Amino acid sequence: MPKQAFHIRAAAEGDLAQICEIYAHYVLNGLASFEIEAPDLTEMTHRWTGAQDHGYPYLVAEIDGRIGGYAYAGLFRERPAYRYTVEDSVYVSPDFLGLGLGAGLLGELIDLCAGLGYRQMIAVIGDTANDQSINLHLRLGFEHAGVLGSTGFKHGRWVDSVMMQRALGPGDAQAPSE
Repeated sequence: MPKQAFHIRAAAEGDLAQICEIYAHYVLNGLASFEIEAPDLTEMTHRWTGAQDHGYPYLVAEIDGRIGGYAYAGLFRERPAYRYTVEDSVYVSPDFLGLGLGAGLLGELIDLCAGLGYRQMIAVIGDTANDQSINLHLRLGFEHAGVLGSTGFKHGRWVDSVMMQRALGPGDAQAPSE
């Protein structure tokens, strides 16, 4: 498929049906998500609204009027000391792989989170063989932080979780302003 121009913007409620389809593909056919059943539109709307309510960026890549991928940041862990750390999620439709949407989405997400004052971004990637996601994160400055072996059981096999991490803004070089 030849390179096509795409536009990255904040996700809107009208995008959620296409986001739901993209995510369902990965839930049902892959190991990137550890969910077993694809959430319906009501659940995906609830998740998007929750991200909006907490001020986390939630982006889409639009190409020729279609949503080709999406990315969002969210809570890494609930304890207060984690308040400067976010976890990223990036999914690209199988119809739009290889066009740079993942890098565009993740790059914009990194910039937005740094601008919001977050200091660390964590990627939790399903499956040590998920080279596309691992390489995407490496290209955008993430480093391997470890592998949690056999943390999920899906499609009849045990699946590892790859942990990756990237500093945002000044990272840990200085204390955040409270």
